[in-house]
Amino acid sequence: MISLFRPGRDVIAPLLTLAAAALTVTVASAQNLDAGKAPAKLFADGCATCHRSPRGLAKGRFSLTLTWFLKDHYATSADSAKTLAAYLESVDGPPPRAAGKSGATSGAKPAKSAPRPPKAVQSQ
Repeated sequence: MISLFRPGRDVIAPLLTLAAAALTVTVASAQNLDAGKAPAKLFADGCATCHRSPRGLAKGRFSLTLTWFLKDHYATSADSAKTLAAYLESVDGPPPRAAGKSGATSGAKPAKSAPRPPKAVQSQ
């Protein structure tokens, strides 16, 4: 008869089980690398490659749908997506106006002068 138990087999099986358990524990302890980052840093790390500025990216979008979109496509967690969405909404607004060449700070067009009266017609 052939023995089903070989010498040393009772030592190898528990070692394999222990190794598999150790690998499972190390994989389960993965951490979120974006946790605790400032919203501007999240934008700089993940978005600035394609977008020069965060201004206008949240324009016309609801906060919840923007958060879902960021979570599905760009953010590593729901918390970082929510933080990034709040940041994009906070900077969403018209860009500051540049000062004109004449030094006017309002950026408005200069007022037109009053119309000239018609020229007098000379008789012959």
